[in-house]
Amino acid sequence: GPSQCNIIGSGIFVSPKGVLENASSVGLALIVWIVTGVITAIGALCYAELGVTIPKSGGDYSYVKDIFGGLAGFLRLWIAVLVIYPTNQAVIALTFSNYILQPLFPSCFPPENGLRLLAAVCLLLLTWVNCTSVRWATRVQDVFTTGKLLALGLIIIMGFVQICKGRLTHAFETFQPYDIGQIALSFLQGSFAYGGWNFLNYVTEELVDPYKNLPRAIFISIPLVTFVYVFANIAYVTAMSPQELLASNAVAVTFGEKLLGVMSWIMPISVALSTFGGVNGSLFTSSRLFFAGAREGHLPRLLAMIHVKRCTPIPALLFTCISTLLMLCTSDMYTLINYVGFINYLFYGVTVAGQIVLRIKQPDLYRPIKVSLVWPVIYLLFWAFLLIFSLYSEPVVCGLGMAIMLTGVPVYFLGVYWDNKPQCFNTFIGKMTHVCQKFCVVVYPDMGESRNVGNQGTE
Repeated sequence: GPSQCNIIGSGIFVSPKGVLENASSVGLALIVWIVTGVITAIGALCYAELGVTIPKSGGDYSYVKDIFGGLAGFLRLWIAVLVIYPTNQAVIALTFSNYILQPLFPSCFPPENGLRLLAAVCLLLLTWVNCTSVRWATRVQDVFTTGKLLALGLIIIMGFVQICKGRLTHAFETFQPYDIGQIALSFLQGSFAYGGWNFLNYVTEELVDPYKNLPRAIFISIPLVTFVYVFANIAYVTAMSPQELLASNAVAVTFGEKLLGVMSWIMPISVALSTFGGVNGSLFTSSRLFFAGAREGHLPRLLAMIHVKRCTPIPALLFTCISTLLMLCTSDMYTLINYVGFINYLFYGVTVAGQIVLRIKQPDLYRPIKVSLVWPVIYLLFWAFLLIFSLYSEPVVCGLGMAIMLTGVPVYFLGVYWDNKPQCFNTFIGKMTHVCQKFCVVVYPDMGESRNVGNQGTE
């Protein structure tokens, strides 16, 4: 269903290198993949309880806002708008350009500027598609999901063939001493591939029978995705040595060249299709979150406006596009992944802690799904380990994310909390909004319409 498609993104074609680099051995890297899958499933269970207890679209933003108040919710939104979505989209777009260009440069890495330029073209094209027609955007999603499944199917089948030939043993020979801080970073790299596991919580209002379907989606999709990821990684190491994997910027291309011979062109094309669809899907969900934020008065009304005829959220899409282009100033994907992974985990933990707080504050609240408190506690212990040691290993990258988040505090008090702003300020904002409305031909939907637009967005 949609949740597998949302979890399996470009991560599995990027993260294996980052996980192996930090874990320092194949065996440990596979353990990281399995543990990340288990932790993701535990997190998803906690989110399922919250999703049916606070049945609002907007995911963890809505839960944090309801449990910890407006400021915490705003900071979640602020960091999602400024860091999480733009960085995710930048990484996926860079993966797209890497897989397109790598086969053209067989003996070296593609040029930096070429990678950035192609990533920017991909992003601009998809922003235009999403602005033009909701139907086109959903068709792009459906068509390009097949690329993803084709690539992974090929990798896993070839991996099984290799295992049957007994090619697996040499992969486990090298085992370097490990560093606990590096292992925390390898979990951050792995968790990037599992991103999207909480997608259904963003559309709870639109789910048919969420009490049944949320847990079902979790129990089916996350074990399935973990299985696919572990086997894809086993397949990678049957085809190439750990050193070759670390030397490759496009793992699946190297895999294809090793095993598919004349047909090796299938791999880069399949992955490029998959990542193209990934950027498209991310543009979709980001505009959904902007709707939720502007509806609560936490974002400028302009960002929740939709085109008069096409019903597409043009201002939200343009904003996401511009902020992603800024992220393309760097083409080091692995730094970007650490950066976004740290911030994501920070808020996953705050949300899961919110589940415990809500149990204490409102023990009699109706909870159609109720999980044992053991699960959020296990999640929070792992969360604390991950944050402390990744901050210790990468203080600048992780600290930068924290600093950007804290810039949201004055913005919240000036923009949201301060009610009686001077008239001249309100007039200025009103005029600016009016100009942008004319430029984009957008209007503020009433609540019924915005739900309708939301539904179209996830066909």
